[in-house]
Amino acid sequence: MSNINFEGRVAVVTGAGAGVGRAHALLLASRGAKVVVNDLGGDRAGREGGSGRAADAVVEEIRKAGGVAAASYDSVADGDGAAAIVGRALEHFGKIDILVNNAGILRDVSFAKLTPQDWEAVRQVHLDGTLNVTRAAWPHLREAQYGRVINTTSASGLYGNFGQANYSAAKLGIVGLTRTLAVEGASKNITVNVIAPAAASRLTEDILTPELMDQLRPEYVAPVVAYLASEGCTDTGLIFAVGGGYVSRVAIVEAEGVVFDGVPTPEDVASRFKEICSLDGYAEPANGQESVALLVSKLNRG
Repeated sequence: MSNINFEGRVAVVTGAGAGVGRAHALLLASRGAKVVVNDLGGDRAGREGGSGRAADAVVEEIRKAGGVAAASYDSVADGDGAAAIVGRALEHFGKIDILVNNAGILRDVSFAKLTPQDWEAVRQVHLDGTLNVTRAAWPHLREAQYGRVINTTSASGLYGNFGQANYSAAKLGIVGLTRTLAVEGASKNITVNVIAPAAASRLTEDILTPELMDQLRPEYVAPVVAYLASEGCTDTGLIFAVGGGYVSRVAIVEAEGVVFDGVPTPEDVASRFKEICSLDGYAEPANGQESVALLVSKLNRG
């Protein structure tokens, strides 16, 4: 197998001033990519701060190692900031080939205490931020008929977690966005995949033990992103759980289910609920159309 490199490619990595984003940027740059290192420089709740120090430090690391990088301090949470991030790549390097949407904040609180402000802030950075930067990059990827987009969900988004209703909803929304963009980008040679990383970062430092912080170093996640960003990877619309050397595809599947004769009563549903929930003989629709086709085939078979 030939070595994966990104000579001639331009990558944008958001939230790249520390943690997982920094690891992505360093690895892509070490393999030849010209990288825009984006980081707003705020605190993890997105309430305070705003500094170029984090992004500048990573750019300096890349340059000292012989790579090429430029810093961006714009926010992903609004359209103008997102346009400026992509504009930085165009201004400095003339194009964009790879986009890694990684920027994030946390405002953990139980649902009973969740304020509209905390809901909006998390949604704006995670879901809207992924939308904003991808939307700014999309016309350029389509025109070039080439692109690799890697988005970031989480285990909380896929499975839920106490105190993270805002974060979980935004992160699962990113999965839906990813799946649709994968369908729409396919004809233009644009792949869109999503990772659910388990990694030590400022967002996880107060929930991981020191032992786990070491075991779940961000460097374990970046190689998966680099492969998904490579020209040789043409798979799209997939979800991957990644962390500590573990990599696994996560799938959204549909059970075999049951087909009722006529409109069922609630009691009919109750009587076959175990069968309804069984995943024996599951299917994995690739998109909404396949899901509808699967439903129709089962109705016809029934």
